[in-house]
Amino acid sequence: MANPTPADIENLIELFNRSDWDEMHLKTDALEIFLSNDPNARRPSAQVVVAAPAAAAAPLVSGAAPAAAKSGAAPAAAAHTEVSIPAGMVAVRAPNLGTFYRAPKPGAAPYVEVGQAIEADTEVCLIEVMKLFTPVKAGVKGTVRQIVVNDGTMVEYEQVLVIIEPAA
Repeated sequence: MANPTPADIENLIELFNRSDWDEMHLKTDALEIFLSNDPNARRPSAQVVVAAPAAAAAPLVSGAAPAAAKSGAAPAAAAHTEVSIPAGMVAVRAPNLGTFYRAPKPGAAPYVEVGQAIEADTEVCLIEVMKLFTPVKAGVKGTVRQIVVNDGTMVEYEQVLVIIEPAA
């Protein structure tokens, strides 16, 4: 599974749901997925951070105005567009496909805001797949420069979620 597609991941989730397994952890060079029937389970590593290529200097996709997620609301359709990461910035990417949430629950304050200083272990969002919520950490100390995805939007594996300017 060198380059898993969203369909590959959906098939893995379906396989897990039909099994009698309590947990499944799969990690390859291109993918890490952790599924559990235990809502308190924590996956071994909870972040995917990819450094921006040095040559990338195109402007960011215009602002993502987050909207509060409504409990039980259907996620918006995936609106995956390629985002150019400015040189020196770090992209926090989706560790798996699912629904992107900026806050831990409807009505709660977002994990982070644009301009906020954060630590490497700061949770920046949640990705939810079939009631399995995966916290996504920044992975780098710095300042949030852009939140690329709207709240409640379906995201794909490796989609850019947040752009961070690393601390000097």
